Amino acid sequence: MSIAAKDVSYIKELVEQYPDEKGGTLKIMQAIQERDGYLSVEALDELSRLSGVSVNELYGVATFYSFYKFSPPGQHTIQVCLGTACHVRGGARILAELERLLGIKVGEVTKDGKFGLSRIACLGCCALEPVIAIDGKFYPRVSPRQLPAILAEYED
Repeated sequence: MSIAAKDVSYIKELVEQYPDEKGGTLKIMQAIQERDGYLSVEALDELSRLSGVSVNELYGVATFYSFYKFSPPGQHTIQVCLGTACHVRGGARILAELERLLGIKVGEVTKDGKFGLSRIACLGCCALEPVIAIDGKFYPRVSPRQLPAILAEYED
């Protein structure tokens, strides 16, 4: 899949916005990811062409930071809290069951692109443990047996 002309002009505008500024490449890659949800091969190739920074250097920078993603995100993002309170109350079991139900591991997206799975250090809901969030909607005191019904809420 090649990058559309609209996307190329978007990247060109970003490069022009941060011409020789130290850290400009990071800001450009952040803007691309915010817009597209990830850094595609096409976007990085175009950024390299326009900025003069090699693709290898761009990948080197992007892989150093865990923030950057190289594949499209799922339509729905599932976050499993594994903070101390959630971990003690079964957060790891919740994560394992989601991996089983979805057929993916943390950091992956289901084959149909519907769900992406991540773990998070703390969702800030320690009194509601264990907790998961899907697209920012919190599910408190969740148990493994509740997960199929929760996932069914996101069936289109």
